[in-house]
Amino acid sequence: MLHYGPVPRFKPDRWEFQVFGATADGDKHCWNHDEFSTLPKTTVLGDFHCVTKFSMLGVEWSGVSTSTILELAPPASEVTHVMVWAEYGFSSNLRIADFVDDKSLFATHRGGEPLTAEHGFPVRLVVPHLYAWKGPKWVRGVEYMVADRRGFWEERGYHNLGDPWREQRYSYQEEPGEGPGF
Repeated sequence: MLHYGPVPRFKPDRWEFQVFGATADGDKHCWNHDEFSTLPKTTVLGDFHCVTKFSMLGVEWSGVSTSTILELAPPASEVTHVMVWAEYGFSSNLRIADFVDDKSLFATHRGGEPLTAEHGFPVRLVVPHLYAWKGPKWVRGVEYMVADRRGFWEERGYHNLGDPWREQRYSYQEEPGEGPGF
């Protein structure tokens, strides 16, 4: 279990999940912890790929699907990317196609058990077909974007797309069209 910096302390009375940026209605959408906890849940089997070259295949994840968030807070038609924001300013950019994948979800449980604080409690994004850094721990919101820009790890040299099957680990491996400004 890897992370940069300390594990944040969860404060349910201050926790809020936000969707903002290029929303279809131009508004910011927010759920407190109790409200987020009542959103419909789904369970998927998905892989977990660490950039350090280990993978766990067929992990059971449960939580709120990204499609539920997209239904409740639709993006504007011109949205191409999202930035997922987490505690301490961590972020990860994703193409909208990766975000809407039917196995992508805001996980609250792994293997039927609530996530531990070290694994991202109360919410972490899971995008099983990408490296785990594309699914930040301790998620607080989603920004809809009409253009790509690099997230926290991508600004520090990680690949903009992060496909483990193509071994897309570092930005020097990016091909034209795989990152902003190309």
